[in-house]
Amino acid sequence: MRARLLPLPLLVAAAAVATGCGPGAGAGSGDVELTVTRDFGSRQLISKSVSDLPGSETVMRLLGSEAKLTTSYGGGFVESVDGLKGGRRDGRPVDWFFFVNGREAPKGAAATKARPGDSVWWDYRDWGEATNVPAVVGSFPEPFLHGPGTGKRLPVRVECIDVESEPCRAASRALAGQGVPVATAAFRSQVAEETIRVLVGEWRQLRDETSILTLEDGPGASGVYARPAAEGNEIALLDPAGRTVRTFGAGAGLVAATAAGEGPPVWVVSGTDAAGVSAAAGALRPATLRNRYAVVVDGTLALAAPQVGGRR
Repeated sequence: MRARLLPLPLLVAAAAVATGCGPGAGAGSGDVELTVTRDFGSRQLISKSVSDLPGSETVMRLLGSEAKLTTSYGGGFVESVDGLKGGRRDGRPVDWFFFVNGREAPKGAAATKARPGDSVWWDYRDWGEATNVPAVVGSFPEPFLHGPGTGKRLPVRVECIDVESEPCRAASRALAGQGVPVATAAFRSQVAEETIRVLVGEWRQLRDETSILTLEDGPGASGVYARPAAEGNEIALLDPAGRTVRTFGAGAGLVAATAAGEGPPVWVVSGTDAAGVSAAAGALRPATLRNRYAVVVDGTLALAAPQVGGRR
């Protein structure tokens, strides 16, 4: 047995795998979007809409229906997908990780259901600087349409520093345009559990919110590979090792998501100034966010965070 820590989302009980290999009971409706990538989404390997799922379909079985899997640890851990194997690369650990509707699953793949409408994203990557990545933006418009992988759609609230500002309106329009019922409110004007919050404003104004302040501490704390400065005047774009690739100043924007424990994700649509917030709000599009953990926006250019091999 290898002496390495295993990512919780990929640990599955052998018994669950054994009972999950046969046909599931009941029929579901609607497609599941299955995406398989490598290196923080920088290269797409599989993209497919899977329909006519059994009602008891799991994330593990869904992946196995579209790719050749090998497992280890008694069949409870994804070892390889179509020959791409976990282990070590250039002296660093690499493994398979997965998200359901943009949220890291709290359970293993064989114990996590794939429900109609879900977006399931598997990524083969370096463990990087983050021990876990609780939420990503790359499955937008999830988790807003079907909830953060729990099978329960949650209320969505756009909270803005200035509810009359164009970035606030643009963020609400972007969600509504994807069929998401959304409420708009002033920043921190309401407290409600089981709500997905989208915080819109300059970083210096948002940073008092404890749920997102971890972004300043880097990916090891937040899972986000972009780090806003405490003064709010800069945003650093990081590589998988947490090193700064480039620092952006005036006009820079950020779209990111994080979460604490098993709570709903919190999305950040922010920037160094008003122009940066506008640029970030304009990036709330499926084509811009797809397969990206987070995005730093420089004018009209959206850069994937972390930055892998010069990827834009």
